[in-house]
Amino acid sequence: MISLTTSRWASKADSAEWLSGFIPDLPTPFNHRDEIDADAFGRLCERQIAAGASALVVGETAGENATLEPAERVQLVEIAARVARKRVRIIAGAGSNATDRAVTFTRAVEAAGADAIMSVVPYYNKPVPRGMAAHFRDVAAATTLPVILHDIPSRTVKGLADETLLELAASPRFAGLRDGGGDVARLTRLRSRLPATFRMLTGDDHSSLAWLAAGGDGCISTVANVAPDLYVAVYRHFRAGRLYQARELHQRLVPLAALLEREHPAALKFALALLGLMQPATRLPIVQLGATDKAEVAQTMAALADEYLAVAQ
Repeated sequence: MISLTTSRWASKADSAEWLSGFIPDLPTPFNHRDEIDADAFGRLCERQIAAGASALVVGETAGENATLEPAERVQLVEIAARVARKRVRIIAGAGSNATDRAVTFTRAVEAAGADAIMSVVPYYNKPVPRGMAAHFRDVAAATTLPVILHDIPSRTVKGLADETLLELAASPRFAGLRDGGGDVARLTRLRSRLPATFRMLTGDDHSSLAWLAAGGDGCISTVANVAPDLYVAVYRHFRAGRLYQARELHQRLVPLAALLEREHPAALKFALALLGLMQPATRLPIVQLGATDKAEVAQTMAALADEYLAVAQ
């Protein structure tokens, strides 16, 4: 094993405080019976809170949301909320390509204790921009919580058009965007046209520092699951104007980001298993890593352990 060390939240204006920095997209641990491992998930939540995360994303991309039953989505939120005890915000994945199901999921996770909703662009259906806008408006109308849009064209085929994003962002119901395309040019193109309170986050670890430098607010991160302390350090260095230190730390995390992206979330689960935090079990059609990929992740994780020592000194 490798050792590494409601309305009360609903204001869009206060999102600058918590919808920023590096926010982990948490995986969903499963036990040998293919059930949610509640104890392991609680440990993942507590570890991130102790490291200084401002929010936790649950039941979303890294959480294998497509294979979660509705009751399991609720269970994840309940565990996270119980562990968090209002110390951080809980952002619940509640998306679907069927608007009525997205509305049902949204209402369920709000009742379970979520502090914000993340709703993905409808996948497979390929709706026109007018249909996307109507979909998200129905989701927002179903909750009192802030709604964070998730645009990830590599998984949804059709992306959220700039003009549709600008139209939705004008409403106080929408707090921000998770942009999964890794296109920093989009941020620079839209930043000045968006409300000042609308948070722009990337979902791409590789370009996260460039995103911040271009005026972005943060990253919904996979790698932050593995190295939360390092990512907190990257963000603190950046905010303090220590760009060289931020860049040096970020560059050391890029090799791991590449590995985790290649077989996501199986590689992430294996990395966390190496840390003794959870089992690497996945749900079909996601399968566990093969021997070669396991060895590559283990080697990269061993190198990363040295970075933790450097941060601690």
